[in-house]
Amino acid sequence: MNKINYQLLLDRIIEENEREGRVPRLLLHSCCAPCSSYTLEYLSQYFDITVYYYNPNISPEKEYRHRVEEMERLIGEMPFKHEVKFVEGEYKPKDFYDMARGMEHEPEGGIRCMACYRMRLEHAAAIAKEGGYDYFTTTLTISPLKRSDKINEIGNEVAEQYGVAFLPSDFKKRGGYLRSIELSRQYNLYRQNFCGCVFSKREESAADE
Repeated sequence: MNKINYQLLLDRIIEENEREGRVPRLLLHSCCAPCSSYTLEYLSQYFDITVYYYNPNISPEKEYRHRVEEMERLIGEMPFKHEVKFVEGEYKPKDFYDMARGMEHEPEGGIRCMACYRMRLEHAAAIAKEGGYDYFTTTLTISPLKRSDKINEIGNEVAEQYGVAFLPSDFKKRGGYLRSIELSRQYNLYRQNFCGCVFSKREESAADE
């Protein structure tokens, strides 16, 4: 089975929109400022972006608030060709714990994480549909620890469910992840050492012991 080149698919969409002289509206689900840095630098050349920060998985609330502040600061400081706006989703950790019930002891990167990606992408798709956006996507594919194929698969399923186009991506490609590290240093961004939820924190702490 041939692997899908999601970066190539994104290239084709960008090229088609440029040929037609369009600057589509994109709702970009963001997990954190460092992951968003390169993604915004790249996509803002071609899209009118609204960053949608919906991450009820992040805990504790102090950590969540810190990440929101860093996201807003980055948007305020970075130069963009096209406008970038910010929308914060509801922070309701109970929604995450309800979703994760029965999967508390699953390993990182397993079925609990897939369900978490789906929950966040479903919220993004609903907002994109309601707001009349041309596309929605997520910064999650920039992480070398996350499977872009699974994230794109979930994104496409959610897109069909909500009737709004999912923008394919593999943002770690072409040096994207390394560029995000450079930009994080340039803007002095807070780089966390765990995904955000209590389960990823537990696994990170166990690895340090």
